Amino acid sequence: MDIFFADYGTILIVTAAIVGFVMAWGIGANDVANAMGTSVGSKALTIKQAIMIAMVFEFAGAYLAGGEVTSTIRKGIIDAAYFVDAPDLLVFGMISALLAAGIWLAVASYLGWPVSTTHSIVGAIVGFAAVGVSMDSVAWGKVGGIVGSWIITPAISGFIAYLIFQSAQKLIFDTDKPFDNAKRFVPFYMGLAGFVMALVTIKKGLKHVGLEIPAAEGYYIAIGLAVLVGLLGRVAISRVKYDPKADKKTHYANVEKIFAILMVVTACCMAFAHGSNDVANAIGPLAAVVSVVESGGEIAKKAPLVWWILPLGGLGIVAGLALFGHRVIKTIGKGITHLTPSRGFAAELAAACTVVIASGTGLPISTTQTLVGAVLGVGMARGIAALNLGVVRNIVVSWVVTLPAGAGLSILFFFTIKGIFAA
Repeated sequence: MDIFFADYGTILIVTAAIVGFVMAWGIGANDVANAMGTSVGSKALTIKQAIMIAMVFEFAGAYLAGGEVTSTIRKGIIDAAYFVDAPDLLVFGMISALLAAGIWLAVASYLGWPVSTTHSIVGAIVGFAAVGVSMDSVAWGKVGGIVGSWIITPAISGFIAYLIFQSAQKLIFDTDKPFDNAKRFVPFYMGLAGFVMALVTIKKGLKHVGLEIPAAEGYYIAIGLAVLVGLLGRVAISRVKYDPKADKKTHYANVEKIFAILMVVTACCMAFAHGSNDVANAIGPLAAVVSVVESGGEIAKKAPLVWWILPLGGLGIVAGLALFGHRVIKTIGKGITHLTPSRGFAAELAAACTVVIASGTGLPISTTQTLVGAVLGVGMARGIAALNLGVVRNIVVSWVVTLPAGAGLSILFFFTIKGIFAA
């Protein structure tokens, strides 16, 4: 087996690097809308501003907090024991999975479908392992958990978004003096956003840098930041001048401007957390290939990252975002329901809350499905007529198709690559 890797090692690593870049490109094209879609849809940011901001924060998250070590097989979906005697199959499989998931994400992004990058790579890995190696090599229980999360995570985030939106309506918008009430209550929303975003960054971002902050300390830091953000917000809002005699429409516009600023901050935090967390969908399988090839066929549970892997993932995300990102951003921001900054903020904050709940309970999560669920929750608060049901149907269909599409392409590529090297 060592002879095989000695002969073909360089070709395999270069091929894996290329398909890893394709996968990272797909993540950028499709998933970055999770952080920026609501900001663009509510006109808090233009599409160009959103893409520029996302590029900075996604790359920073991927490069600074993407981690020095990554699990060679993401989320324990397949059993490495089946590949000990045939490490070449694991290498072929991971290359096939990256190419399959990357192509599926490119197609979905072109069509403007917000699908899950995690589910794409999981479907692809399950496909080659089940058909190319053994049905028993797949941890079907874990796959079942992921399928279950299609219903659970959008439901949780939709419910939280509904509550946040309704509370803002009751406390601020449906009152006689919306701007006075905004001055009173918005600092609490700011504090809540500060608390949740701090937890998202600590749990999803910093853990990859090797900064393992204990749970209790993480909460204390988040509470401290929440109080600080709330107080700063109170000072900032008290300085905003407005005409008390102005009509309600003007008051509403001023309140929405405050929510627009909040949204931009939450979007930056979500982009950073997303970059740090989801870059692993591209670099995990790539690191596995490099590790197996360089060790001459040994399969380690964790693979140390070679210096060039993280920047490759970060650049791939940025390239995909720049070229195709606007398509999915439009679907999430404008296609599902009409968003204003306050509605967008409710959706963004609900998605962040769900990410924190999921990482605390170990629930498998798709950031895409979480945010789509939150946007649906905000739309539902205004009645079913506020939703574009045609777009919603397409999104749900694309979610269901993602696992089998990734699996089917992966099986095809696996046997093709295996055939090339067998010859």
